Amino acid sequence: MWVEKLAKNIAIVGGLVLTLVALMSVISIIGRAGIGIGLSPILGDFELVEAGVAFAITSFLPLAHLHRSHAQVAIFTDRLGVRANKIIDLISDLLMLSIALLLSWRLIAGTIDKYNYFETSFILQYPLWWAYAASLVGLLTWVIVAFYMVRKSANAILTNKDRQIERS
Repeated sequence: MWVEKLAKNIAIVGGLVLTLVALMSVISIIGRAGIGIGLSPILGDFELVEAGVAFAITSFLPLAHLHRSHAQVAIFTDRLGVRANKIIDLISDLLMLSIALLLSWRLIAGTIDKYNYFETSFILQYPLWWAYAASLVGLLTWVIVAFYMVRKSANAILTNKDRQIERS
């Protein structure tokens, strides 16, 4: 299904970015430790870490939601019936959709703000809206996944199909 493929691909890209950020951090730390022998840290490493980690976090959210990998209170919900759990799934999916929409809306506003005021990072002087826009990719994918999950949960209630919890 295309929604799962989209969520997986965004998560893979986020994982690659996070790996690159970790490698860059190691190289920069080695550079700091070796200042006495002529090495140096990577200029603006903390700015790149901020942008990379923000992108990675937002790109993991869609897949986590698709597989319902968020925290659950199973000790309580396992004692309820199938129909009650379907309703809880729908309510939680609606809440997740609301959160995804809210975060996307505010990040869009922030991206536009950073673009309009030509804000740049302190050391590398790259436009900050680039990092904001990159993080939007994950959040907007999360919105798509959240709409899909709401539809799936509502369909499970309406068609009275057995509850299927997707877990990775």
